[in-house]
Order: sequence, then structure tokens, then C-alpha cells
Amino acid sequence: MTLPVTIIMIEDDEGHARLIERNIRRSGVNNEIMPFTNGTDAVKYLLGPDGTGLEHKGRALLILLDLNLPDMTGIDILRMVKQNSFLKSAPVVILTTTDDSQEIKRCYELGCNVYITKPVNYDSFANAIRQLGLFFSVIQVPPAA
Repeated sequence: MTLPVTIIMIEDDEGHARLIERNIRRSGVNNEIMPFTNGTDAVKYLLGPDGTGLEHKGRALLILLDLNLPDMTGIDILRMVKQNSFLKSAPVVILTTTDDSQEIKRCYELGCNVYITKPVNYDSFANAIRQLGLFFSVIQVPPAA
């Protein structure tokens, strides 16, 4: 039996967040999407009230993460997720405007699973997200240990 996967979307640009959600839905993915517009709220949710992440034990999470947030960097969130014993197996998809090769290398070194640069063109962006949604519909996500 596979667990329903909750998609945690950490994206501060409201237009991008709507576009992402709409096009993930268009690709047939009906999983719960929990949107966060800043890192602080996302980290509070991910780590839970006791700061351990234990609250998510047995749940399957997939994290969609922007690197450029108003209050902290996505790199900090990625590092925190991958160092947490309950969250480290959750796939993290970086979806950002940054295409700097050093930044991409650093994200993979820290354990991100996929790095996608947001296309500037609206139609290309929408199409990329639909393809990402199709990818979400076939990947297997393990429950938090």
C-alpha cells in the first residue's frame, strides 16, 4: 500500500504558486498541496511543535522549494530537511529562477533530488510544471522513518 504523498510547496511568489498548483493539477495529480510563502512557517510545519520532525513519522512528503525566500534561503531549508532523521528521505525538488552552476552543485551536494530552473516565459513555465506533475504521478516517495 502506498501512502498519499503531501506536497509541501515553499514559494513566496503568489503568481508562481498559483501557476505551479494549477499545472500540477492539470497533469492529474490530486495530492494535497500545502503552500507556504516563507521559510519560517514552512520550517515550523516541517519540524513540528517540538522541533524534531517526529510529527511526520510515517507520512510521505515531497518538498517543492524555491531558493529565494523573503526570510531565509532555500539552501538553509534544504540543509535542515536533509539533516533531520525523520525528513531526510523526503524528496526535495528545487524550483527556482537561479541557474548558477555553483548553486546547482551545492543543492545536489546537500541532497536535493531534482533542480529545475523556472523558465522566464509563461507558457514554458506552465509546460515545465505540467511535466513535473507527470513526474510526481509516477515517483515513489518513502514514508518518514
